[in-house]
Amino acid sequence: MRTHTADNRFSMDRKSKLHPRNRHKDGYDFTKLHASLPALKSFTKKNPSGQSTIDFQDDKAVRTLNQALLKAYYGIEFWNIPQNYLCPPIPGRVDYIHHLADLLADDNNGDIPCGRDVHVLDIGTGANLVYPLTGQAEYGWQFSGSDIDVVSLKAAKEICQSNKLKIALKHQKNKNNIFKGIIGTKDYFHLSMCNPPFHASEAEANKGTQRKWKNLGKGQSSKLNFGGQKAELWCPGGERRFITRMIEESAGFADQCRWFTTLVSKKENLPHLERQLHKTNVMDYKVIDMAQGQKISRFIAWTFIQKEDR
Repeated sequence: MRTHTADNRFSMDRKSKLHPRNRHKDGYDFTKLHASLPALKSFTKKNPSGQSTIDFQDDKAVRTLNQALLKAYYGIEFWNIPQNYLCPPIPGRVDYIHHLADLLADDNNGDIPCGRDVHVLDIGTGANLVYPLTGQAEYGWQFSGSDIDVVSLKAAKEICQSNKLKIALKHQKNKNNIFKGIIGTKDYFHLSMCNPPFHASEAEANKGTQRKWKNLGKGQSSKLNFGGQKAELWCPGGERRFITRMIEESAGFADQCRWFTTLVSKKENLPHLERQLHKTNVMDYKVIDMAQGQKISRFIAWTFIQKEDR
């Protein structure tokens, strides 16, 4: 298993606060992005400070920016998603990948395990496939991705085939299950990861969108910020119930995954989730903050394996 040291090879930008190894911590290099994908030029403009930017409320602009980022930094020649599906911000998403690498390094004398011997399961991988694409490019890990939405999986498969990538994509046929039906009896993963739907209903998701648009001075809008389908944005009980089910179900696969992890959007859900972890008798768990500009995001990680065996 190849390794490289989890050092701070890149200086931390005080403004962005992204992970030190995040390629986007100093902002977008539009000169490089334009060279990689000239189509981005038509969406680029100057902000009041004279810096290059795009209109992040323009679906086509955000999609084209993502295409340029994935091509310029991660070697992805083709990337596209169906209309109205989630178009994620790449810098924040890849930050999760880098922090997961540090999590593995903590159990490996500070060295990040790299290469296809490291197996990662992305729960709810989506049509955008952003975690497998960036994780493979950064660390060479071998990814599997699951989703309940067949349209998402079809789009993800097209991305894999177009870029000649080996990513195992699995359809979760039972929307009430998370790991069941996905992790086989002979499977073993070093990590599982997830960006769960965080709203409890479609009405709540729409309310959150309207609040964002109002704060931006855009008035009312009928569309969701950065797009997104039901399974991507909301589920009964919201992220609290979803992650609770994930913790409960993970106990049945305790020996088949070193670290179970998931993003937690709402900080107020942490006390409940920590109580659930204690109730499930995990061996260890961590809450890891990720500072991204003015926003603080986080993920929780838990394991049923003792440290000396990790």
